[in-house]
Amino acid sequence: MGSVPDMIKKQPTRIAILFPGQGSQVVGMTSELAEAYPEILETFTEASAALGEDLWAICQDEDKLNQTQYTQPALLTASIAIWRILQQKIKDKPCYLAGHSLGEYSALCAANVLSLADAVKLVHKRGQLMQDAVVGIDTAMAAVLGLEDHRVENLCEQATEHVDDAIVGAANFNSPGQVVVSGNAAGVNAVIDKVQNTGKKAIPLKVSVPSHCALMEPASKALVAELAAIQFDQATIPVIQNRHARVETSAVGIKDALTEQLSQPVLWSKTMQELADKQINILIECGSGNVLSNLAKRQAHPITSYPTDKPARLDKLLEVLL
Repeated sequence: MGSVPDMIKKQPTRIAILFPGQGSQVVGMTSELAEAYPEILETFTEASAALGEDLWAICQDEDKLNQTQYTQPALLTASIAIWRILQQKIKDKPCYLAGHSLGEYSALCAANVLSLADAVKLVHKRGQLMQDAVVGIDTAMAAVLGLEDHRVENLCEQATEHVDDAIVGAANFNSPGQVVVSGNAAGVNAVIDKVQNTGKKAIPLKVSVPSHCALMEPASKALVAELAAIQFDQATIPVIQNRHARVETSAVGIKDALTEQLSQPVLWSKTMQELADKQINILIECGSGNVLSNLAKRQAHPITSYPTDKPARLDKLLEVLL
């Protein structure tokens, strides 16, 4: 009988690709990869032509990059550029794709549900709709650390009930002990105070829009018309979507999940559990940064995740797979 390491090596490789969302952007993202891989600039050129904006230049401009309507297409393009490299390098086809919030659009593009041209235009519009929904509203988001999901939800309910004009809810269930809350400033600040009274931490986040809360309902309704105008094809790789942490198989189901996603929480911990249940043993983060790889370490059933946004990180992944 073989040793334990030998048995582990003989397990079939089951890969899932993860696509990061807003907040992962950094100035100059993918620049190092662009020096070695022509796919990077080729993809940015293609996406820029579709959008009518120079997305590569936007990635070098911090002020523009952090404007939601530009952040979203820039991040999606960076993810798809890296995805195109991975397609050439990885022999095992991924079993599943998943994306965190905005990253869901990157996943659907990678699965050939959406063309790159349609995807960048769609998320650009999505960013505009999100920004328009909160004009004149003082908004906020915060990461709550160290409390169970249900306790964070209870604190949001208490704030909404007892603080005048408060709007706040759980936006991202990122990992056990990390829940992001979102809403207007009155609601989020009330939750921060309540969290601190428990002895746990709540860290305000620098964001331009409060994603995945009731304030996004106008944007969600407006997104319906944008989605209706776009052709959605059959996925070539299953995509686990945020809304219910499951694969939607019809164009109607995919679009409904995208619409509801704007004002409903991201079930990331549940998505990670789904991947663990499906015997995924390698995660690949396809996009800027390593936020999702760090979250993968904190899940109830951790799966080793490899970021790919720099040549050294990509090389490390390829060493593991080859």
